[in-house]
Order: sequence, then structure tokens, then C-alpha cells
Amino acid sequence: MLPDPLHPAVVHFPIVLMTFLPLAALWALWALRHGASPLRAWIVPVAMAGALTLSSWAALETGEDEGETAEDVVGEAPVETHEEAAERFLLFSGIVFALSAAGLVRGTAGRGARVVATIATLGLLVAGYQVGHTGGALAYGDGTSAGVSRLAPGGGGEGGGAGAEQGKQGDDDD
Repeated sequence: MLPDPLHPAVVHFPIVLMTFLPLAALWALWALRHGASPLRAWIVPVAMAGALTLSSWAALETGEDEGETAEDVVGEAPVETHEEAAERFLLFSGIVFALSAAGLVRGTAGRGARVVATIATLGLLVAGYQVGHTGGALAYGDGTSAGVSRLAPGGGGEGGGAGAEQGKQGDDDD
């Protein structure tokens, strides 16, 4: 059975891949420097970059499916900000995937692409932080307003969920 809503579960795949991709690319560069074959060492970052792009697309699609519900709770502007950050991340992850794939080419072009792709994976961390930060503000509130998860039935946190509302109704003895 799939979680409902699906988006909060799907977004963790790009987060994990984005976090470990720079490490995989650095490891592959180290292995190449120590005599590993380019195909064997570099295929790991290429596969991870491809999985990142695919999972980023899935996260964007599930977010678009659930965006109307979030807009009803927190308004259009924060949802649009998050969606735009996610679209930039998807684009950037696709570029990193293409650069990584170019790293499979032999010779100087492949070496250059591997170095540029490795540097670009660090940029993905910044772009991913922006998406995660705006998404976290939507889900849990930004300090000025409650987020989607607190206002949804059964949502966690202070002041949220159906149970919290019931508890407040009985406290009006003042």
C-alpha cells in the first residue's frame, strides 16, 4: 500500500541521492587516480545521477498532484516558491546527469566532464537545500504560520491535528 499523501515519501529519494552523489563522484575520481578503469569507476556516479533525475521528476509530479491541497491551507505563494525551486533542482540534476554521462567518454573530454560533474554535484546540494527548506516550511510551518501537516487531520506538532482541536475545546474555562 502506498502512503497518502505520496509526495512526502517520494521526496526522500532525491534527498538521499543528492547527499551521496558528491561522495560517489569523489570516490570515483580517487579510484581513477589509482588505476581503476573509467567505465567501472565512473558508472556509479552516472547511475546515481540518473536515479536522482528520475526521482526528482517523480517528486515534482507528486508535488504538483498535491499542490492544490497545500495551496488551500498555506496559500499560493509559498507553494509556487517551492515548486519553482523543485523545477530548478530537476533541471540542474538533469544537467549533472548529462555531464556525468559525458564522463564515460575516453580521453581528455571524459576527464574534464568528470571533474566538472563532480563540482556540479556540490551545486546540487545548494539547490536541494532550497527545495527542502521551502518544502519544510510548507509542511511544518515557517515560524509565522502553521504548515500543512499541522492543520491536516491527524497531523503532528503543537496546535495541529484533530486531537489538538478537541483538546482546546475543553480548555475554555477562563
